[in-house]
Amino acid sequence: MQVKRIEGMKMNKLLKFILKSIGIIVIAIILFLAIVFIVNMICNKTEKSKIEPYGQSVVVDGKKMNVLIQGEGEETVVLLPGYGTAAPALDFKPLVEELSPFYKVVVIEPFGYGLSDGTDKERNTENIVNEIHEALQSLNIDRYILMGHSIAGIYGLDYVNKYENEVSAFVGIDSSVPTQGGMDTEFPIKTFKLLKKSGIARLVMKLSADPYEGLPFDDETKKQIRMITHKNLYNSTLSNEMENFSPNFKAAEKLTFPKNLPVILLVQANNTDVEGWIPLHEGQIKDLEHGEMIKVEGEHYLHHTHSKEMVENFRGFIEGIQ
Repeated sequence: MQVKRIEGMKMNKLLKFILKSIGIIVIAIILFLAIVFIVNMICNKTEKSKIEPYGQSVVVDGKKMNVLIQGEGEETVVLLPGYGTAAPALDFKPLVEELSPFYKVVVIEPFGYGLSDGTDKERNTENIVNEIHEALQSLNIDRYILMGHSIAGIYGLDYVNKYENEVSAFVGIDSSVPTQGGMDTEFPIKTFKLLKKSGIARLVMKLSADPYEGLPFDDETKKQIRMITHKNLYNSTLSNEMENFSPNFKAAEKLTFPKNLPVILLVQANNTDVEGWIPLHEGQIKDLEHGEMIKVEGEHYLHHTHSKEMVENFRGFIEGIQ
């Protein structure tokens, strides 16, 4: 009986120790999450005043859309960003610097991007395209080459068919293709928003490698991009655009580039994420009067590292058809 009593006392002590340890761990986790949340709130507030304005605002649908204009060439190149690019005008900097000696370059920051306002209007292709066109109209730009990265390939297809008389050529920078796989995925948008609000997203980014390390961006530009990234991350406008991926890609399946429109696609040579990446792009230009696809050895953001090469290929293509 005495042995059982001693064993019972030991078990009680062990149980108390385990429960106490669990309690300490839970309190530590809660304290950690509270600190992450508070730090994120403070950073969000202080960073707002540190973001330096760039470009100019135009009024579109009663809201402010930010655009950057650089260069004074006779021809105009309009740049459209890929999905989620936090600060398009800054992200495109290497490409703008290569283009601007030859062209007037206009970088559009759609609603929800860069320094542009957000919007409650549905992020379907029709609205996005109409807003981009309204921005260009307000700048009195009615003849231009459209150059788009990633998902701009989807919006660009709709755009060049709607405004065929305004667009003189289309240039895709590893641009999306309507029939590429994986675009019917349901994304955990609520989870993404929770990660941002809690500060966990900021912490993860802080602990991750700098995506702009070793790229042709000065320290101040990289700092501005980081702050604007935190500002725009998973905002309601971009979240709604993500929700519209599937219907937007589906709607684009019925579209092709106009046969007489010059199209050059600068494509990542070794994309292992999307099956048939090269054939998909080859299919887009095979029936065009002036269509070309060029493989580029690089990552998805080709303009970060291959801007000079891309502009040389693009200019050679345009000169070859003039």
